[in-house]
Amino acid sequence: MASMEHPIFSLSTKPDHRIRRYEHGSTYVEIKPSADGLATVHDRDVLIYCISQLMAALNAGQEVSSVLHFKAHDLLKATNRMTNGQGYNALKAALERLAGTRISTNITTGGQEVFETFGLIERAKIVRETRDGRMQEVEVKLSDWVFNAIRHQEVLTLHRDYFRLRKPLERRMYELGRKHCGKKAEWKISLPLLQKKCGSSSTEREFRRLVSKIVEEDLRFQHMPDYSVTLESDDMVIFRSRGSVPLASSSLPQVPVGNLNAETYHDARIVAPGWDVYYLEREWREWITEAPRDADAAFIGFCRKWAERRGLPA
Repeated sequence: MASMEHPIFSLSTKPDHRIRRYEHGSTYVEIKPSADGLATVHDRDVLIYCISQLMAALNAGQEVSSVLHFKAHDLLKATNRMTNGQGYNALKAALERLAGTRISTNITTGGQEVFETFGLIERAKIVRETRDGRMQEVEVKLSDWVFNAIRHQEVLTLHRDYFRLRKPLERRMYELGRKHCGKKAEWKISLPLLQKKCGSSSTEREFRRLVSKIVEEDLRFQHMPDYSVTLESDDMVIFRSRGSVPLASSSLPQVPVGNLNAETYHDARIVAPGWDVYYLEREWREWITEAPRDADAAFIGFCRKWAERRGLPA
């Protein structure tokens, strides 16, 4: 979920060597490319496949490890990729970019600033090849950051048609819709903020054109999974649930907790920098079993403990 919040993955189909930096108060996150460029939105497929394998094992009650072995052909098929030589070469390039992209952050805990740097994957290895040199079995070691998110089940399911979205911007918009609209009926975001969250380097005019094109195609073909997308005249982009993701009201426990004060969200952002406070509120409301005496104080305490356990989202 943390990787869905910020544009860690590049939208470009050409090597992207930009260093990205995001600041949350006194803390920051930087994403640095290797000589091969930043990992792309399509490279993310490898991580999604690995995460799905580990989540399936966890749900089956099996022990899991940060080191995975899988057949390259299975990954290519599952992520709607070509299984010819071009597909295998693209997979090898994706592994190189994922291993080369580094994330750096400073996290303040106990009054001390801690610097940490890590990759999306620590390493990748071709265990077995075919006679013509194509990778057959692959070994991938996930970074501690990714593996810890899996163990804490900080993941969201994606619609299988996500892999049928060919445009990087379409994928990024769906990720944001899945993260922020989630189980709500709708979610609104301004076009400039959407551009920032997508990590697009296009001009504002060009970005509006690209989003308008996706909106027009979705209106005609309903090709965006889970959520429809519209662009209003005031440059507000609206994601609306198609009903494939159950709405939160159908699953939330009926604990009588009223609305939180506006100042509470401000305080929550201070104790849990970088986290989406509305996501944390949903987690808190699902977690509590009885109404607290002071809902605002209880929520702030929940956010503080959440940030202490998980640190700053990347």
